[in-house]
Amino acid sequence: MPHSGPAADPASEQREVQYRYHRDLFPALHDWERTERSIVEFTGEEGPAGLLGLDQMGHFGPQGCDLVAAAVLDRGGPTADLCELGSGFGGALRYTVDRIAAGGSPVRRAFGVDLVPEHCAVGRNINRAQGRTAMTALCASAEAVPLADASLDVVLITGSMPHFPAPGAVVREAGRLLRPGGLLALTEEVSLTPGADGPSEAFRVTHPRGVFFTTPLAERLRQVERAGFVDVVRRDLADWAVALLSDRLKVVRIFRGSVAGIYGAAPADLIRDTLTAARAEYLAGRLSPALITARRA
Repeated sequence: MPHSGPAADPASEQREVQYRYHRDLFPALHDWERTERSIVEFTGEEGPAGLLGLDQMGHFGPQGCDLVAAAVLDRGGPTADLCELGSGFGGALRYTVDRIAAGGSPVRRAFGVDLVPEHCAVGRNINRAQGRTAMTALCASAEAVPLADASLDVVLITGSMPHFPAPGAVVREAGRLLRPGGLLALTEEVSLTPGADGPSEAFRVTHPRGVFFTTPLAERLRQVERAGFVDVVRRDLADWAVALLSDRLKVVRIFRGSVAGIYGAAPADLIRDTLTAARAEYLAGRLSPALITARRA
């Protein structure tokens, strides 16, 4: 149920803001069992592959997770202990763990960290339904994760960077969590600007201030380096992201009736408008989509 009462601190305020935004965007997720049946009926598949339309609907979708999984596999070395910061309902984490395991690097323990209790509760329900006993949803701030120093091999952030008001603190926390040589891999979907100017006011209609935060690219790279990372690599995804969102929008439009039947008419239109607005910012050069990887020194 929605939180009530005055916000006690900035973390409580963000918890409420993020909860309300994602509740409006994905209300069907809070009735997981019914929605799962609708997804399976639509796709004809059960399990994670058949649930991608529901379980992972960020700007980049499963294709963005494929980039992250490939970066983890290219790194080599163990991926036994892994964490995603800002994991939401856990769809990206479940998908990415499966892709990494399919690539020959099984994950022993996977943690999804999210600030919103309702998101964690939904994630736990899905994990149980899929028999994922090695996956744990932790309800905590990405700036203060309840795991020991140097306890992880990989930290992922798949599209959640714009939801962190203090991204530098989140990157520092990733550095604390990683073992020496551990990998940080993050997709910057709508979180980076090429310079000091922010995105357009039209973009803010579907990506409101207080829910979505942006950072200049140069500052993000400084944040990563200040957190103790080396071998920092940024892959420019502008052309890739424009093509991807164009394809995703075609699917959303063609299957609008099915999407509306699962999510509801208003959320289906909001998903379309959100992807449209992001694509416009990429084309105008006001946002700089990227994949960033770095190694803990």
